[in-house]
Amino acid sequence: MPAHWSQVAADILAQKYFRKAGVPAFSKRVEENSVPSWLWRSVPDTEALEALPEAERFGSETDARQVFDRLAGTWTYWGWKGGYFTTEDDASAFFDELRHMLAKQMGAPNSPQWFNTGLYWAYGIDGPSQGHYYVDHATGLLKASESAYEHPQPHACFIQSIEDDLVNENGIMDLWVREARLFKYGSGTGTNFSRLRGEHEPLSGGGKSSGLMSFLKIGDRAAGAIKSGGTTRRAAKMVVVDIDHPDIESYINWKVTEEQKVAALVTGSKVLSERLNAILRSCVNCDGDGDDCFDPKRNPALKREVKAARKAKVPDNLIRRVMQFARQGYTSMQFQTYDTDWDSEAYRTVSGQNSNNSVRVTDGFLEAVEADGDWNLTFRKNGAVAKT
Repeated sequence: MPAHWSQVAADILAQKYFRKAGVPAFSKRVEENSVPSWLWRSVPDTEALEALPEAERFGSETDARQVFDRLAGTWTYWGWKGGYFTTEDDASAFFDELRHMLAKQMGAPNSPQWFNTGLYWAYGIDGPSQGHYYVDHATGLLKASESAYEHPQPHACFIQSIEDDLVNENGIMDLWVREARLFKYGSGTGTNFSRLRGEHEPLSGGGKSSGLMSFLKIGDRAAGAIKSGGTTRRAAKMVVVDIDHPDIESYINWKVTEEQKVAALVTGSKVLSERLNAILRSCVNCDGDGDDCFDPKRNPALKREVKAARKAKVPDNLIRRVMQFARQGYTSMQFQTYDTDWDSEAYRTVSGQNSNNSVRVTDGFLEAVEADGDWNLTFRKNGAVAKT
């Protein structure tokens, strides 16, 4: 790493942005007549690699200069192919200046660039097409990518639309696929979900809609499972809902409710651990005969701890379970407790943790607030008032 970089910057580059697999120990240039030799792309040198043990042939990036080279090199290569440079000296200066700017932290690209750009150019890493598109510089036309990394997805965040349709193109389930495509390579996505019907709003088939929140929770779970760039970075997901949506109150309270669930899990797990361990100890430390130690009527210490546990609202089935374990000879037990760390099991258990939620307000709503007037929430399909 550059000596002047902070430990945090070094950690982020090494832990998040270094390519972790597929980097060849030896590579060779691919000759292109129309490109200067110093700018040729590289592929694995299969002959040289065969001389190494199989486990040592491919590995990860280990040096910040590898990352600077693959980023700046790819940008320069694309620029040369696109005719952006008048002379080779211009391209060389562009390449050098960009590497200098990256090393000196004078400029930095977004996360998907660090993740994806240059893997094909620098290492010959590629994979099957993932459904992305790019504009062909030669024709100016939109074209489907034929592979994962020759024309990668280095863009930051996208705004995507959604239709109130379950399975068709641009519908609800299709959006989760499109979001996954973006999350996989480290990008983010935002959508205004206000077109989705509210809870209990009539469906064309005669039933009732399950509502906006049920679908937002599916999208939140999908984002949490995929994450961004395949790393431990949270998926970058933005959710927007209009202030006149029938489910707007549930939406606004969503994260508040989930935070209360986390608090209940954290506090409850610690109370359970404390009280159940006390019951177990009262059985283990008993001097009674036979089954007397496991009977609250004959073991005063056990009776006291059972009463304390019930007072703390510990369920009877858990109390009985611990007493049964003590009867089977267990002298200690570990009861899982939770904490409030953002990446803890408690937060993974609840919903709403993978999106930044916003409400879109209108002049009409703000004027109603100022006037202390009524505000109508309206059904999506027929515009009827759902609630005032």
